Amino acid sequence: MFVALDDTDSLESMCTTYLATELIKALGVYDLIGLPRLVRLNPAVPWKTRGNGALCLRLGIGRGEPTMVGELDDMPVYSYGRTAEEADPEFVLTVAEDVISRLARTEEGASPGLVISAEKPAQRFYWQAVRGIVEKTDVLQELQRLGADLVGWEGGRGLIGATAAMAWRPRDRTYEIITYRARERWGTPREIDPLSVRAMDLERPSTFNSFDHGTGRMAIAPHTPCPVLFGVRGDDPRELMAAAFSIRSEPPARWLMFLSNQGTDDHLIKGAPGSPDRSYVFLGTVATVPRTIAGGHVLFQVTTSHGPLECAAYEPTKGFRDVVRGLRPGDRLRLFGELRAEPRTLNLEKLQVIATAPERRKVANPRCPVCGGATKSMGAAGGHRCKRCGARTSDPPVTAEVPRTVAPGWYEPPVCARRHLSKPLKRMGL
Repeated sequence: MFVALDDTDSLESMCTTYLATELIKALGVYDLIGLPRLVRLNPAVPWKTRGNGALCLRLGIGRGEPTMVGELDDMPVYSYGRTAEEADPEFVLTVAEDVISRLARTEEGASPGLVISAEKPAQRFYWQAVRGIVEKTDVLQELQRLGADLVGWEGGRGLIGATAAMAWRPRDRTYEIITYRARERWGTPREIDPLSVRAMDLERPSTFNSFDHGTGRMAIAPHTPCPVLFGVRGDDPRELMAAAFSIRSEPPARWLMFLSNQGTDDHLIKGAPGSPDRSYVFLGTVATVPRTIAGGHVLFQVTTSHGPLECAAYEPTKGFRDVVRGLRPGDRLRLFGELRAEPRTLNLEKLQVIATAPERRKVANPRCPVCGGATKSMGAAGGHRCKRCGARTSDPPVTAEVPRTVAPGWYEPPVCARRHLSKPLKRMGL
């Protein structure tokens, strides 16, 4: 029995993963089958909340050897690999509906959706939701085909994300342990020792996106008054548990491990950008010298198979902008990023410099072809005139090749400026 939910939080508060822990508590008569799934969806949709993540649980009576995957208010949470008996859908629906009705932030703009089904939706609903835009009518038709139970609040836009999370069949996967604060601490400053986060990041190589060593900032804690204390992501669930518990912080009231599509690049469409509000990976050639505009954003234009396109490295990407500033016309790139509708600009997530073009710089005016004397530019008239004999020449200035500041290779923004779904170079073996 699969239970999926989405769009329960707001930009200000709550967290859909926290509601998952409440569901597990309320449905304690059943076991978790496999890990809870935290599925991030299209990061470019205009109406997304903070992380655009949906949740899916599988519940039943477990069979086999249990594995501890969390702790909720001093009660251990176990996961089983197989099912001995399915959960009662009517009971699950009644309990889940009550939990979401009480905790979802509908008064702050949330539009929750709850789906309960014994069968998964077609896999295409995940790929459409992580890479594009899904119509609610298509989702409702699929849920009707499955005979699923569903509830929507305030329009029920969350039914789309819930269906997509349930439809996910991992090609690539990562894990995240999320810890949660005691209720009385919500809204107060989080107590986390950054030095312990730095040490964990250095000592646990299978973790990623935890600490920005360039700025000395940790990247595991949110900046909102939500229930989350911190989250640690990684590729090895066993090492992940040791990593999370090595961090010195205020005592977490809960923790839970999730299976996730974070850091997988599942959101990227291969090919030159077309429709906006989607993310792409494609080849391009730098067409203009990068320029810095107000606010510290760096813009440049590339030529693609679909024509010219403006690209941007925004101020939060910090040192990544220096790489972009070093690009020159003729450089061949592989670009990764989100296409905005207005202005039509690609927001860079990372890039590969495939080849650099030679850069030449003027070092002197041409010598006079008559007497060999020095010349000076004639300005708008074009050409150069000899200072000694007055002869004119159309010879070009003397240039020399200068060293490039950017070499072929891969480049990405600092940890604090990366998207949830963007695959870090570390995970790419680079």
